[in-house]
Amino acid sequence: MSSIAKKVQEQQYEDQQQQQIQQTVVIRKAKISIGEVFLLCALAIMVTFMGVKIVSNQAAIYETNKEIQLVETSIEKQGKVNDDLEVQVAELSTYERIWKKAAALGFKLNENNVKGVQ
Repeated sequence: MSSIAKKVQEQQYEDQQQQQIQQTVVIRKAKISIGEVFLLCALAIMVTFMGVKIVSNQAAIYETNKEIQLVETSIEKQGKVNDDLEVQVAELSTYERIWKKAAALGFKLNENNVKGVQ
């Protein structure tokens, strides 16, 4: 019986050793090296920087477009004012109106002083 008991004990001992070996294999953890951590941090910083850069560029583009639209509207308003003034100049510079104004101020037409311009 003692040999059977020894065999059972040895069997149990071997089983315990195999379980310990299996447990140590399962307990291992994957570690990230310092170089990988540095690369991940550099990547995160680069992505953040590029995101901020893109947003700031879009804001600058928006402001520039806004200024362009304001300038275009002021140019259109000034163009309308210029057109109105041209119409007024055309109305006020007719020969009949000038002749009437000159006659009202006492000017007389002297045929000898009139010169033709070509």
